[in-house]
Amino acid sequence: MKLFDTHAHINDNRFDNDRAEMLQACFDAGIEYIMIPGVDRQTVESGVALAETDDRLYAAVGTHPHEAKDFTDDDYEYFKELALHNDKVRAIGEIGLDYYYDFSDRPTQKKVFIRQLELAREVDLPIIIHDRDAHGDIMDILRNEGKDNWGIFHCYSGSWEMAKEAIKMGFYISFAGPVVFPKSTNLKEVAKQVPLDRILIETDSPYLTPPPYRGRRNDPSKTQFVAEEIAALKGMDADEFAAIAYENGKRVFGIK
Repeated sequence: MKLFDTHAHINDNRFDNDRAEMLQACFDAGIEYIMIPGVDRQTVESGVALAETDDRLYAAVGTHPHEAKDFTDDDYEYFKELALHNDKVRAIGEIGLDYYYDFSDRPTQKKVFIRQLELAREVDLPIIIHDRDAHGDIMDILRNEGKDNWGIFHCYSGSWEMAKEAIKMGFYISFAGPVVFPKSTNLKEVAKQVPLDRILIETDSPYLTPPPYRGRRNDPSKTQFVAEEIAALKGMDADEFAAIAYENGKRVFGIK
């Protein structure tokens, strides 16, 4: 099974003791590519540095809504420089809104999200959207401020109606471990309906570990369980579905 984990924080400190071994095990298990999203300046630096060590790793640059309160003009210029001049940088993200934790106040989250939409347009890269309990405001901002943006709704948690609109806007819909959870009936219905040419899979490692490994650290090798679940929902062969999601990942991030 050929797999592309389109969202994994493999630069997280939970991998510090065994990162090389973990990655080798993932590659041995069929992982062909991994996208490392940025959360803040520090994780952008470590993610890009890690991506530069292996042809199978790529990075995104951006400030997560949790850290929006600390976003600066210097960060904007730094991310822009990397996006323009480092071939390993293939997206702006993860960016968006998080109304579950509200670690940054909502007006600041919105302002920083809009600024990073502008950044993505300036450097002509896709965006990776983090949307938690903020569906309405995310869509309003995209309609009003992000008409020329495109990219990925990472770890999708919205409705099928919202997914349909996002797809029309040019977005891919990405599913992580929660689609495997037995109680995620609504999410499974959405995954069943998303067109094959607009679907991506990810782990969001080290978070959101799917069954049968709940409670343990997640890693990109677990992308397999997301692929198998969605393939079953769609009545497809798992290898065939994984191959389609793999090609979608390459396409959205411009990997030849």
